[in-house]
Amino acid sequence: MIRCRCLCWVFLCCAAGRLSQATEPPPTRIQIGRGPTPFTRSTGEPFCPWGFNYDRDHRGRLLEEYWDTEWPTVAADFAEMKRLGANTIRVHLQVDAFFEAPYRPNPRALDRLARLLRLAERTGLYLNLTGLGCYRRSRVPLWYEQLDEAGRWHAQTIFWTSVARVAARSPAVFCYNLMNEPFVPGTPRAQGGWLAGEFGGFSYVQAITLDSAGRPRVMVARQWIQALAGAIRSEDPHALITVGLLPETRATDSFSGFDPAMVAEEVDFLSVHLYPRGQPHDDARQVLETCSALKPVVVEETFPLHLAPVLMTAFVREHRRFAAGWLTFYWGQPPEELATQTTFEAVLLHDWLVRWQILGRCLNP
Repeated sequence: MIRCRCLCWVFLCCAAGRLSQATEPPPTRIQIGRGPTPFTRSTGEPFCPWGFNYDRDHRGRLLEEYWDTEWPTVAADFAEMKRLGANTIRVHLQVDAFFEAPYRPNPRALDRLARLLRLAERTGLYLNLTGLGCYRRSRVPLWYEQLDEAGRWHAQTIFWTSVARVAARSPAVFCYNLMNEPFVPGTPRAQGGWLAGEFGGFSYVQAITLDSAGRPRVMVARQWIQALAGAIRSEDPHALITVGLLPETRATDSFSGFDPAMVAEEVDFLSVHLYPRGQPHDDARQVLETCSALKPVVVEETFPLHLAPVLMTAFVREHRRFAAGWLTFYWGQPPEELATQTTFEAVLLHDWLVRWQILGRCLNP
């Protein structure tokens, strides 16, 4: 009975979504708002980023592993995420795809990125372009893994210069995210030890240096942000720039070296990744309260990893005043397909996607 009611809600929202798409204005760049409005379109309308991370599909394939041969799948997924209420999609660009040789960008990948941006424009979606992914450890180029700090930062500026040169022409860019969950190690790491924190077979956490060599960790993080942001703005001067943080509540993010107060000085808004545990969510609330006092905050990743979907929905409702936007995950299976499956994962994801769609229409009409 509950499953049937959920599907009815999906079909009703789908009809409403088609009506809204028919009258949707052409995309215009998003900018930082004034006063109580964190983001606005260039026309002055308020904008609340709402949508999904599109980092992989349900078979565990990263986007660049199928966008060459299965472009209709990508287009269908974009249409489905739009139907589910999204206005913003976060895509995770991988280093191995965007370099064909040391320090030499891959023109085919850049062409695919341009096509992805055109697809977003036609679908009425904005893209959060998150870069420098090394999620699949086995595919990280050996030359890139063996670079020292200076060489690696140089390669990263080439990556962002190339990406921004393509993306600067598109109104569908919401922001550039320099890296997913970077960190400055507190103790020296071995040569090539750039990756950490594997989850589900992917390496989402990445060091920006192997040895701070006596430099304050916050200073290293600041210089890295400035170098990469400068590369982007050399091609796209009006870009919004952020960096994906997995903040801690102790000692101002002492683990990563990316103090939110420092990061707020260097970026246009703060992006935090929140996976709250239990109640009363004190740690997650503290992160949001601390960060929202510094700059507009987008909860760039959230998911009922530790909470049931109904409790996760309540968390978002309760804390919406602290965040200017929210993104969860979509892995290529719509609720109707998930409703035919009986695994725990499929049932949980079906429940969450239905609730997310309804929540989005309530909080971001």
